[in-house]
Amino acid sequence: MKSDKILLDHGSGGKLAHQLTTEVLMPMFNNPFLAQLHDGAVFEVDNGRLAFSTDTFVVDPIFFPGGNIGDLAVNGTVNDLAMCGAVPRYLSMGLILEEGLTFADLKRVLESVRTALDRAGVLLVTGDTKVVPRGAADRLFINTSGIGVVPEGVTIGATGAQIGDAVILSGNMADHGIAVLTQREGLRFESGVTSDTAPLNGLVQAILAVCPQVHVLRDPTRGGVGTALNEIALQSGVGVVLEEAKLPVSPAVAGICDLLGFDPIYLANEGKLLCFVPAGQAEAVLAAMREHEFGRQACIIGRTVSDHAGRVVMQTAIGGQRIVDMLAGEQLPRIC
Repeated sequence: MKSDKILLDHGSGGKLAHQLTTEVLMPMFNNPFLAQLHDGAVFEVDNGRLAFSTDTFVVDPIFFPGGNIGDLAVNGTVNDLAMCGAVPRYLSMGLILEEGLTFADLKRVLESVRTALDRAGVLLVTGDTKVVPRGAADRLFINTSGIGVVPEGVTIGATGAQIGDAVILSGNMADHGIAVLTQREGLRFESGVTSDTAPLNGLVQAILAVCPQVHVLRDPTRGGVGTALNEIALQSGVGVVLEEAKLPVSPAVAGICDLLGFDPIYLANEGKLLCFVPAGQAEAVLAAMREHEFGRQACIIGRTVSDHAGRVVMQTAIGGQRIVDMLAGEQLPRIC
């Protein structure tokens, strides 16, 4: 490439656009599907049901401790499919590039995309690139859509929670929210908090191997654990009781939240999941999760009850109770 920055002509559909595709994008992700340079991809799927999901990533800044917009975009869609109980197979990627973005930054993001795809065992089979004038976007936005196969006998949905379920969280809350916030605002802490962005499809398969009757899976991203639990309680018509003393938060994140006035239960996570399972199978699920690299800190944080259907109530560490409501607005915009 003659220029070291994205120009409007890179999105024109002409020679520079062709060069961007063949000299930058294709070498990163080349496979038999993309090599056809067709408008879509045709592929074989297993018999059964498919899960389909799409998401758009506008995180600010695009680079943050523990990751960047590239791996976040892949992991986000992989996890959305995994929360349906699906095995993610194929992804698409739409890039919106702002004029002036450097090729060095673009390639750094694309390298992360490739690494995340390999880690999740997913193929990028189609994509699109648009370039917009300077000021019409903020450096780089990414849309990813994905397709996964739902194994026979797996039925997971937000309406599936049942009275008596154990509620399991796979690890510490709020790491991603604090990592992005501190990078964005230039806050200097010696905490070393990094984003937890990670693909959770392997962890989900480990759970399903010991408990195919999982009732609900949810990755608590924007709005955090508190909002995700409220959504599940409402959709399933059950009450949720949380044990404050069991909610996992790293000391570093807890300290920063105390200092800045944030409640970690509402901060974003990008590599954690909530799991509602029959109480009798909770210990087996916990053991399987703790064997997996992304579930080592898994713990039971609560249970479902017939009281206060549709609401989440926390048993506080000092013996009281408080309602954990749904987050009313966006605590931290552009977090993913």
